[in-house]
Order: sequence, then C-alpha cells, then structure tokens
Amino acid sequence: MPSRHRSRVPSDVLACSGLEKMAQKTQSNTLWFSVAVLFAVNILNFYDRHVPGALVEPMRKEFHLSDTQIGLLGSAFIWIYAIVGVPLGRIADTASRKKLLAWGVVIWTALTASAGLANTYAFLLFSRAGVGVGEAACAPTATSWLGDLFPPSRRSRVLALFMLGVPVGGALGYFFSGPIAQAYGWRTAMVIAAAPALLLVPALLVLREPERGASELHLAPLAPTSMWSVLRIPTLWWIIASGALLNFNAYAFATFLPAFLSRVYGLSLAKSGMATGILYLIGGVTGGTLAGFLGDSIVHRRKDGRMLCASVLALTAIPFACIGILQPARSVYLAMTFLALTYASLTTYYGLVYSAIQDIVAPNQRASAMAIYFMAMYMCGASFGPLLTGKLSDVLAHRAAALHGSLSVTETFRAIGLQEAMLIIPVLCIALAFVLYMGSRTIIGDIARREAAAQAATVNAS
Repeated sequence: MPSRHRSRVPSDVLACSGLEKMAQKTQSNTLWFSVAVLFAVNILNFYDRHVPGALVEPMRKEFHLSDTQIGLLGSAFIWIYAIVGVPLGRIADTASRKKLLAWGVVIWTALTASAGLANTYAFLLFSRAGVGVGEAACAPTATSWLGDLFPPSRRSRVLALFMLGVPVGGALGYFFSGPIAQAYGWRTAMVIAAAPALLLVPALLVLREPERGASELHLAPLAPTSMWSVLRIPTLWWIIASGALLNFNAYAFATFLPAFLSRVYGLSLAKSGMATGILYLIGGVTGGTLAGFLGDSIVHRRKDGRMLCASVLALTAIPFACIGILQPARSVYLAMTFLALTYASLTTYYGLVYSAIQDIVAPNQRASAMAIYFMAMYMCGASFGPLLTGKLSDVLAHRAAALHGSLSVTETFRAIGLQEAMLIIPVLCIALAFVLYMGSRTIIGDIARREAAAQAATVNAS
C-alpha cells in the first residue's frame, strides 16, 4: 500500500513548472519559425538569382548574344551587389535588420519581374543590375540574425541549413523556369519568379528580431567599433580569398551549366533546366547536410577543424569536376553524377566557413564582416566567373572552328568551346584548397584573441 506520508509537490509549483515548459516550447517554436522564414527568403534569393541561367539559350537567340554578353548579365548583377552590400551591412549592424531585409525582398523581386518587359539587351542588363541592389541586403542581415539566435556550438548546422537556400533556390529556379519558358516564354518565367514575395514579406515583418549578441556564452557590452577593424583579423583575409575563388566557380557553374547540358548533350530547354535543378538539389543538399554535421562535430575537437574540412573537401571537387566536364556526348548521366558530386563538395564551404567567420568577429561586427567579405568575394571572384568563362568559351569556340577550317562558329563549335572553358573550375579548386588550409593555420589565434577581448570587456563591465 502506498504510504500516507509520501511527499507532495505543491500545485502552484506544478503550475509554474507547466507554464515554464509551455514558455520554452513557445520560444522554441518562435525560434524555428524565424529560421524557416529566413530560409525561405534565401531560397527566393537564389531562385531569382539563377533564373537567367536557366533561360540563357532563349535569351541568347532572341537578342543574338555572345557568351561574353551572357556572362556580363551575371557580372553586372555581381558588381552592384558587391558595392551596395557594404553600406547595407553597416546598416544591418546598427538598425532594424527586419525592415532592411523586407525592403531588399521587395526591390529584388520587382526588378526580377521587370525583366519580363525587356525588349533590348540594355533593359535586360539594367534589370539584373537592379536585382543586385535588393539581394545585397539578404546575406549580411540574415546571417547576423541567425548568429544571435544560436550559440557557437550550434551555428554550423543552422548556417548550413540557411545556406541550403543556395542549392534549393537554384534547383527550383532551374527546375521550374526551363519548363515554364518552353511552354509560355522566358518573360513569363521571370514574372513568376517574383511572385513568392507576396507571401514572404508579410511573414518576415511579423518576426521578432533578437538582440545583438543574445546567444553569446559570455555576453559583454557591445561597444561601437569601426567597420574596417575586422580587416585586422588575419583569418578573414584567407576567408575572403577563398570566397573569391569559390564564387568564381559557383557563378561560372550556375550561368553556363544549363547551356552546357544543352550544347554538349543535346538536352532541350526544359530538360536542361530540370536536369540542372536535380543536380543542384541532390548535390547541394548533400553538401550542406555534410557541412552541418562535420562543422558542429569537429569544432569540439579542434578549433581549426571547420577550415581544415573545407580545404579537404575542395580537393575532392577537382577529380569530380574533371571527370564530369570531359564526359562525351553519349554519357550525360555519368556527367551529371560527377557534376553533382562536384557541386556537393563545393557547397560544404558555406556551413563550414560561414560559421568560422562568426567565430572570429564580435556580434556587432558580423553583418559588417559579411558585407566586406561579400564585396571582395563577389568583386574579385563572382564578377569574373561568368564573364571570363563566357569570354574563354567564345575564344575556344573560334579556335575550334579555325582548326576545322570553318569560316563560321556553329553550335557544334560553341559546344566544344564551352566544354573546354568549364575546365577552369577544377583548376581554381586547387587554389581554393590552399587558401582554406592557410586560414586554418591562423584561426586558432584569432579565436583566442576574440575570446580574450570578450572576457576582458565582461570583467571591466562587472
């Protein structure tokens, strides 16, 4: 029989405990709703960014464009994106990130839709440059926001999840835009790409923005700092160099992959778009998931682990890219398999390196650091990726025509030129692996200096 004298928990204590659990559950739901909305914003970000890549062939034929002009569409976007991103990053460190990001979404989607009205190459160029203005607000605001929602030990996974917007958004852009363009025209595909903003902007505006530094283990007063003080961090210079190399490859890949599949393997506009979407989805999700797992597990064993993992995975992309690019016309499935592995290897970069950036800068410098990083990586890397790859493709196509004694550059020679030009991707992966390794050699000291500064500020404040 149960004892009459067993202890009882007072009902008010139970009620209090129940309220605490409900509050914790509500807080957790709110946190993950914020992550979901920011993730959806990033998906739309990269959907709209990659739509022109899916529509290269119909735009090229309508406006009679060379591959160099196609590359310039991507480069014009990147130049504006990189330049505007620096002041927007500073604003994100000092003002409302929510309002800034909402205005960014409105601007870039409006300019994406405006491409549907283009009747000249100049108008098309203007619309893509305008998209860069809006999209420049996304990464600095959202990564700073997420850094304030999660502590350092959990950031690789959440940032890897956020950066899955790159492959998922790109995949959806390619997957839907090609078939829509084939059925209704490429202008319709541009307009439809902007439509999700009608739901995302209201969802974004209802979120509660966290305080800066809210997730830090040792929260110290956040004194005003110079935006350029982050450039005194040695590891950041190696990370900037790595970003330039990665983005050269990423934007060359994004701009010309559907055209590569169409020219070399004879896929239709719809099929090349869908094939690219599948490749992005499988490769990107695999790479992002692997980065989140590796980044949060290895950081407990060694503080330079994230950078070392990124370096090793950049090396694995080299043979995958060579094999995928050089497959003959009859081996489209083998080419896609190895190109998906290439993309998976490169996509691991985001979850590993972006979390490393947050490890070496103070909470009130994160958006500024990301903006400076983005300016350098886009101006020095991504802006040249589409343009130089397109120029190299034109040169090699003319060379192939000359070697065959042809006076005109036919579609066959354009296929040869583009296939040979794409080999620049594995070459630059060698340099990418090197600079990531060099960053791993300085990051331990930079983390120690940042932690020491935070502890000193806490002692002085107490």
